[in-house]
Amino acid sequence: MKRLTDNVNSRYMQAADRLFPGSRRGRIIAYVESYDDVSFWRLLLDEFESKEHHFQIMLPAKGGLTKGKKPALNSILEADALGSHMIACVDSDYDWLMDDITGTSRFINESPYVIQTYTYAIENYQCWAHSLYQICVQCTLNDRRPVDIEEFMAEYSKAVWPAFVWNVWFYRARRHSEYSMQEFGIDTRLGHVDLKHPSKILQSLSERTQRKVALLSQKYPDALEQIDELKKLLASKGITESNCYLFIQGHHLVENVVLKLLDAICLNLRQERETEIRHLAVHQQQYQNEISAYRHSQMDISEALRKNTHYRDCPMYARMSRDIRDLLVMLPERGGEKQQDGEDLKTADQHQQG
Repeated sequence: MKRLTDNVNSRYMQAADRLFPGSRRGRIIAYVESYDDVSFWRLLLDEFESKEHHFQIMLPAKGGLTKGKKPALNSILEADALGSHMIACVDSDYDWLMDDITGTSRFINESPYVIQTYTYAIENYQCWAHSLYQICVQCTLNDRRPVDIEEFMAEYSKAVWPAFVWNVWFYRARRHSEYSMQEFGIDTRLGHVDLKHPSKILQSLSERTQRKVALLSQKYPDALEQIDELKKLLASKGITESNCYLFIQGHHLVENVVLKLLDAICLNLRQERETEIRHLAVHQQQYQNEISAYRHSQMDISEALRKNTHYRDCPMYARMSRDIRDLLVMLPERGGEKQQDGEDLKTADQHQQG
């Protein structure tokens, strides 16, 4: 049996909101893919709350605990729920890069009521290169830079860029089984990171992706001209060989790239700090006390990365902010005749009960 709340939509929320003009802030429901996403979207939406309106983040009722963009979108689209008072906040995956090639990508890119990350996923923001040094400091309490993380991530992007473009091309051509996301992930993952020679692993990665691209070019020679055109299209979106890590699969980026880099850096910084404590300790008891306190104060790297919020200067974050500002401009004026608003709400109730 369906509940009335299962079919509440933007028109219903707008009518309910107008019953109380001036007495409370208007409410905009923001549906997200899963409870894991709530804190990310709350941080963004907080910046746009005012005396006139506020956002309430929710999971689609029909989706239950199912995670993912497709279940979330399907749940709210079935009820024709989206509008100025009810929006969806989702990961872009490759949909922003797909333009209008699929029905889902067309809807996500064209609907003003869908706020997308533009990066592949929320995790890509948490891996924003300019914020990763802060993660290392939090986890080690050591403010030294054994590696230029921003440069490393830029060079990583350059190394995987050719394979990334091919992977996007296959997905745009709807032939992703011929070069799947999983295969691309295998081609672009990092091995052991040696901080004394970080360029070696990047060189090895570059050689590996170049071999794959050479094979793809030989196997699909008719695609080469389209590959060049795709590079121009990606550039028009602000995607370059230096920042394409923001647009590859977020889980892969976290597990197979960024955590491997941060693990190596933090291990180095922790060993350095512990050596310093050993040299400065006057006696063994003081050393034991200090080393215990230091280790107790450290933060888990993966947890710190998951809680990272130092990405708000990322250009893609500015795109999301712009979309929310555009949405708020479209909000109808609050107020009007209460009697008519009551009729609107009554009509919405009757429609949903029917």
